[in-house]
Amino acid sequence: MHFKKTTLSNGLRIITIPMADNPAVTVLVMVEAGSKYEAKTANGISHFLEHMIFKGTPTRPKAIDISRELDSIGAQYNAFTSQEYTGYYAKADARHLDICLDVVSDMYNHPLFDAGEIAKEKGVIVEEIRMYQDMPQRHVQDLFMELLYGDQPAGWNIAGSEATVKSFSREDFLKYRGEHYVASATTVVVAGNLGGGGVGGKGGKQDAVSVASAEKKLIAKIEKRFANISAGKKHTKVAVKEVQKKPAILAKFKETDQTHLVIGVRSFPILDPRTPALRLLATILGGGMSSRLFQKLRDEMGVGYYVRAENDPYTDHGIFAVSTGVDNARVDEVVKSIIGELKKFIVGTVGDATASTATANRAIPAKELRKAKDYLIGSMMLSLETSDARAEFCSYQEILKRKIQSPAEVAEEIEKVTAEEICAVAREIFSDEKLNLAIIGRYKDGEHFIPLLNFK
Repeated sequence: MHFKKTTLSNGLRIITIPMADNPAVTVLVMVEAGSKYEAKTANGISHFLEHMIFKGTPTRPKAIDISRELDSIGAQYNAFTSQEYTGYYAKADARHLDICLDVVSDMYNHPLFDAGEIAKEKGVIVEEIRMYQDMPQRHVQDLFMELLYGDQPAGWNIAGSEATVKSFSREDFLKYRGEHYVASATTVVVAGNLGGGGVGGKGGKQDAVSVASAEKKLIAKIEKRFANISAGKKHTKVAVKEVQKKPAILAKFKETDQTHLVIGVRSFPILDPRTPALRLLATILGGGMSSRLFQKLRDEMGVGYYVRAENDPYTDHGIFAVSTGVDNARVDEVVKSIIGELKKFIVGTVGDATASTATANRAIPAKELRKAKDYLIGSMMLSLETSDARAEFCSYQEILKRKIQSPAEVAEEIEKVTAEEICAVAREIFSDEKLNLAIIGRYKDGEHFIPLLNFK
């Protein structure tokens, strides 16, 4: 996968990803602004601002003006907010590249923040918060972050609370945007047919010269459209505080027909050299229908429909978690089984820093490790078929790591991981005092589960 990164004099970063034989193009603008950059009284403003970006600009005064223009070219468009970034994108037939770039850049650079629209959108976001609270499979993830990080930005809901959402004024949006939506924190990504071939255009495969020419013209267009972006200093976020001395539980009572839970531990930031090993550990546990947890919980025990394991790294912290929704009557059995599967990676004595190759290979047989690597690499390659996927692949790395690895480089890192390294990182993160359980179901407190949270 070819990509080119250009940094302008004002600090704005541009990433171009040519896909000459692709009929589509994606314009994505990412900014280093998310819920971890918020004060407590402003919790949720990153997400609310994302909504307001679509509510009008001086040249497109109403939300309908934006949506009608993008709909008229058959575009897909949306936005998303996380703890550490916010993204805005439009994807369309490549011959409409200029329209996508014009609309997305206009929204990003010139939002109106109309007071009347803000007032109306408060109701929309309050209902969005309530919607997610009524989705236990989703809401239990929020509870898990609250359990680990408590009253600090990493533990707050990305959407905020009903109280904070209702409190925001136009001045709040202007202040927050001025602090964070600056050139040095902004990355513009364009992926796809940069020459504007598209279904309705000339199509066909471009040679290297024409691709380079298209990239040069595109960068000039982006520079022009972002010429007036603020070059102010970016406000930083508060560092995450990691404090845990014993197992922790957060239970929320809900009359559900199924119990949803997350069992997890703290892991490491995204640039930590143990990240590839953690990805493989998660894949062995929950990657695909032949993974250990899928086989155990669904095929062997028949207790639920979904189960997944993932390592989720951020710039300054990380989490490793197993999520599932199971039969209410068999929750204890499931918790024991999940911890039992985690324990299999802790070879030798718990906390021991050494393990022989033979012992590690018994914990993770060579055939299983090979399958996990092929699954992880194959899934990555399949996920990069579309222009929007490639745009997100590069922008995610640029925002969180400030460097972009090609798929081949990522695959090479994965290939280098040994069974010993996976077991070593498992011993580091899997210990009694680091265990956490968030649960939504028919439980008024979590005291019942305390005796289960151990590797003994």
